Amino acid sequence: MSTAGAPVTTTDAGTGTALEPAPGTGPHPAPGATPPRAPLSRRAAAELVGTAALVAVVVGSGIQATELSQDVGVQLLANSIATVFGLGVLIALLGPVSGAHFNPAVTLAEWWTARRGGPGVTAREAAVYVPAQITGGIGGAVLANAMFAEPAVAWSGHDRSAGHLLLGEVVATAGLVLLIFGLARTDRLRFAPVAVASYIGAAYWFTSSTSFANPAVTVGRAFSDTFAGIAPGSVPGFVGMQLIGAVVGLALVAQLFGGTGGRPAGNP
Repeated sequence: MSTAGAPVTTTDAGTGTALEPAPGTGPHPAPGATPPRAPLSRRAAAELVGTAALVAVVVGSGIQATELSQDVGVQLLANSIATVFGLGVLIALLGPVSGAHFNPAVTLAEWWTARRGGPGVTAREAAVYVPAQITGGIGGAVLANAMFAEPAVAWSGHDRSAGHLLLGEVVATAGLVLLIFGLARTDRLRFAPVAVASYIGAAYWFTSSTSFANPAVTVGRAFSDTFAGIAPGSVPGFVGMQLIGAVVGLALVAQLFGGTGGRPAGNP
């Protein structure tokens, strides 16, 4: 019988009586065992805090970039670099708690996968995650505004309703979902912090929309009339295209990897 994960005990030499486990030796999960899931309230808090921090990074670095340079290329470079590092850190930090979705499109894609027999969040969990993410996105934008002495809430005037920008959001979100669920299907989610952050950094530059790829972030960015903002009138189109992109991404996952196996997309 395997003793993996069993506590280490010592025995009295004279009586053979088992003594208490040696300090720090157990019990521990067996190697490779699935860790227990955090309570839903804690996972929701992690999604709220993580999404807030992500939006604060995006909006705050955009404001800082425009204050330091008038060159739009330099501004976008600074914004994308800050986002890459910030997102990678947040996934590494909060992934073990909630899966570090920070994105309703990812949460809904995982819920759909679970409905079809794969691992993932339940409808109840998704119904808690998504509002937490949106609330966090709004809070992060307000926080970034406040840090740079901008009005706490200032609706963005940056129109992003052009058709080519909407197409960019389909591409950006499809690629993100393909990456996350592809890593899950091939049991390589340990690479998610680097892989997802790197993809978003690249998509800043190869998509016309600069890769929002996230409904919660999109809603939050409407609350800041700064470099990273989006006009409220452009939000529904962006969110709709992001959801279409998530569907396209899942279709690509099914075509390229097949089945519904693998760990949940949000469990690195």
